[in-house]
Amino acid sequence: MRKIKQTLEKALMEAGGILKRAVHQPIKVHYKSPLSLVTKTDKEAERRIIEIIRKRFPKHSILAEESGKSYRHTCKWMIDPVDGTTNFAHRLPLACVSIGFEEDGILKVGGVWNPFLSEWFWAERGKGASLNGKRIRVSTNPTLRESLLVTGFPYDRRKRADYYLRFMKAFMMKTQGIRRLGSAALDLCYVACGRFDGYWEFKLNPWDQAAGALIAREAGAALSDFSGRPMDIYGNQTLVTNGKIHSEMLKIIRKLL
Repeated sequence: MRKIKQTLEKALMEAGGILKRAVHQPIKVHYKSPLSLVTKTDKEAERRIIEIIRKRFPKHSILAEESGKSYRHTCKWMIDPVDGTTNFAHRLPLACVSIGFEEDGILKVGGVWNPFLSEWFWAERGKGASLNGKRIRVSTNPTLRESLLVTGFPYDRRKRADYYLRFMKAFMMKTQGIRRLGSAALDLCYVACGRFDGYWEFKLNPWDQAAGALIAREAGAALSDFSGRPMDIYGNQTLVTNGKIHSEMLKIIRKLL
């Protein structure tokens, strides 16, 4: 596992350097769909991450946002080279590199690096989670009424705006507030370190949430789908909370599905 961790650290650091240098240059945007952006930086950072992994683990599987999937091995790397591409394209410093490592279907190591705010989130299964080397834990807010939530919207939000806004309205009436940051990986990490008390979102991809989910779990978060079953990073429902407000959030969500 030591070599895995060293590889993941190197990949995060080098990709983050690519992001930080690129943000000061003209950013050319391409559209995969009307609401899904990709930049040259996404591709360059992903290419470098995969090069680092392939050099040390040539047979491992890769699941990456821009280059797709390569399944050949029980060890899998899940890579989002720029989580928060729209933020990055607008030079909003809420974007990060997110990499998770899975073995035999179990997440073992995850790292999320925001080079713009110099925040390094890290977790290893069974060993806790940290921010810049210091142990982190979820918040202790006991009720939804006292909580600050975060969410995001899927790429089909223009077609299903009213449906997704039903959830926003319901939680708006029950909490101190709701935020929308534009990076699922950071949303999960911010729950992990207590900045948010709960997070819900539809239709995330595995690379969006692999590292962040492990970081949140190791920080003491409760993770489930919207029925209360254990969260699956390959599923399309994500609910992550400090645990204390989980049942309250589930009750509201179930009424709106």
